[in-house]
Amino acid sequence: MFEKGELIIYGNKGICAVSDIATLDIAGAVKGRLYYILIPQNQKDSKIFVPVDSKKTIMRKLISKEEAKQLIESIPEIQEIWVENDKLREEKYKECMRTCECKDWVRIIRTLYMRMQQRIAEGKKVTATDERYFKMAEESLYSELSIALDVPKSEMEQYIAKHIE
Repeated sequence: MFEKGELIIYGNKGICAVSDIATLDIAGAVKGRLYYILIPQNQKDSKIFVPVDSKKTIMRKLISKEEAKQLIESIPEIQEIWVENDKLREEKYKECMRTCECKDWVRIIRTLYMRMQQRIAEGKKVTATDERYFKMAEESLYSELSIALDVPKSEMEQYIAKHIE
């Protein structure tokens, strides 16, 4: 169970603060059932009400500073996702995003970085799908690493590059 004030990952909403843990007295809420009241960090004016015992959406603690450093060190060994068929490739990206795991976000970023470089070298445009998933994975990864490492999100790309070399 998470604690009030804790930052967590909540599915595709990303980083959320647990503002409260309480029973709800609103239509549709089960009487006596405990709910997390979450505030998405990228939408501070909204609230999400999630049953504490819900298994529908992934909820997990943010990675620690040590885990973040280990992840960055392991980036060169993390395998890309190579799928030839465009429709199957997008499905694989969706699957990786749904896991809410930093390592899967790195896989997407590595894959799409290589793919975009290859397309540019061949004189082709980067596809909208590739660009969209690249940005989503970067946003998710950099937001979490930024908090774990206490480094501004805007500096995360340089931080990672410096620590991989």
